Amino acid sequence: MPRRGTLIVGAGQAGVQLAVALRRLGDTAPITMVGEEPFPPYQRPPLSKEFLSGAAHFDMLALRAPDFYAEAGIDLVRGERVREVRPGLAATESGRELPYDRLALTVGADARRLPVPGGDLDGLCHLRGYDDAVRLRDRLGAAERVVVVGGGFIGLEVAAAARTAGRSVTVVEAADRLMSRVVGAAVSDFYLAAHRRRGVDVRLGSGVSAFDGADGRVTGVVLTDGTRLPADLVLVCVGVRPRTELAERMGLRCDGGIVVDARARTSDPAVVAAGDCAVQPHPVTGRGAVRLESVPNATAQAQVAAATLLGRPPGPPPPPWFWSFQGDLKLQIAGLADGHDQHVVRGTPDDERFSVLYYRRNRLLAVDAVNRPADYMAVRAALGRGATIAADRAADPEIPLKTLIEDPAA
Repeated sequence: MPRRGTLIVGAGQAGVQLAVALRRLGDTAPITMVGEEPFPPYQRPPLSKEFLSGAAHFDMLALRAPDFYAEAGIDLVRGERVREVRPGLAATESGRELPYDRLALTVGADARRLPVPGGDLDGLCHLRGYDDAVRLRDRLGAAERVVVVGGGFIGLEVAAAARTAGRSVTVVEAADRLMSRVVGAAVSDFYLAAHRRRGVDVRLGSGVSAFDGADGRVTGVVLTDGTRLPADLVLVCVGVRPRTELAERMGLRCDGGIVVDARARTSDPAVVAAGDCAVQPHPVTGRGAVRLESVPNATAQAQVAAATLLGRPPGPPPPPWFWSFQGDLKLQIAGLADGHDQHVVRGTPDDERFSVLYYRRNRLLAVDAVNRPADYMAVRAALGRGATIAADRAADPEIPLKTLIEDPAA
């Protein structure tokens, strides 16, 4: 009986990496990867940066060369949505049947919508995939007044690109600081001041009650305090919604995402999941559950999932890392700062080149580095080998952090 191999549902970063990892681990069984979009798998982070600014075109975003999949024995199925999964067999909405021996879900996440009046007006955009990016880029070319709803990574990246292009830009953020889910208060305060210096109008603590329009096209954003912001282009960046519908129909446990263990196994141990759709144990402490939205996490989790499918132990998890390039402000993050009880600012924020190191009980947890890549690399290296950097010495920006790394055995 011929081997049916592995079926990977989802053709984004995690899906491609899982297929690549299977081959690198010596798996020779068939691999089928199904993606809903008609395009070959591509990188998403540049959509809000290089692609939007015109510095990159779509062919430059490909995750692999066009002939890679056939050469690696990966059957790439594009433009199909899997609607049903039974043991050993999945079916797409078009009726195509896909047999499998092993199953992986790398279905990603969708952009959240705001459930307020006017949410379907022309000129109101979201940014998750290539089609979204093309629509946003085309609209940005003709826009004069841009409102970005959401002060996270993507919202601020787009705001920076729009402002660089000479547009009038307002950022509306419901929280009391920018990027509050991912950076410390000192970094939030810096980015608030930096974007305002560049001419971006930032409104904190402001919710959206409606979108105004005329002749079916957006003309403004109404805030919860009654303020109306004129706009001919609105980008809504208020987070993502993990795609759990298929997993729920399969009876898998879902709680803010598809719940997996440290080996990427779902509540059905025969099924793995990875990437933005998956909720996993904290990668540092192993306690609690987190969902990490990043390319590095998707890559690392996919490698764990591949090892699990082949019955092999996964390697040690790398420290989480993230990045956000907002114009000339390059933010690089290594580690997770949640639970920190101390932080050290290294350098001067007013110079737009500084870093913040976070500690708990004198142990290094993470770094937020702005235009200081050497600091980021040093902390990432330290965390990767379980080392630390003494807080009382880290504050001196003239001392290279890499010279301060203290290994566990030291």
